[in-house]
Amino acid sequence: QVQLVESGGGLVQAGGSLGLSCVVSGSIFSIKVMGWYRQAPGKQRELVADITRGGNINYVDSVKGRFTISRDNAKNTVYLQMNSLKPEDTAVYYCKIQAYSSPWTLVDYWGKGTLVTVSS
Repeated sequence: QVQLVESGGGLVQAGGSLGLSCVVSGSIFSIKVMGWYRQAPGKQRELVADITRGGNINYVDSVKGRFTISRDNAKNTVYLQMNSLKPEDTAVYYCKIQAYSSPWTLVDYWGKGTLVTVSS
């Protein structure tokens, strides 16, 4: 059983910062991609940022220059540092990984989400 446990969400004022973390545990062979998605009320879930095992990073345009994603492969953990937060960043943030459950089987796994609320 693979588990993704997110932490670090909460309430912050606009302009403030929050850091999220996601720890992966369970039976996996290796993790290819680790990322963060978010879903605001009434909107579709969107990719915020992801990072490959080799360190290639992708950000959605709206967070470039404000958010930083990183990962610790030894700890199976991905982080998202969010600075200069805006009310429109308010959403449930989900951790997602693309991992090999065996040397030839690639599977997507999702966390349960953590709420980030940015007040104006």
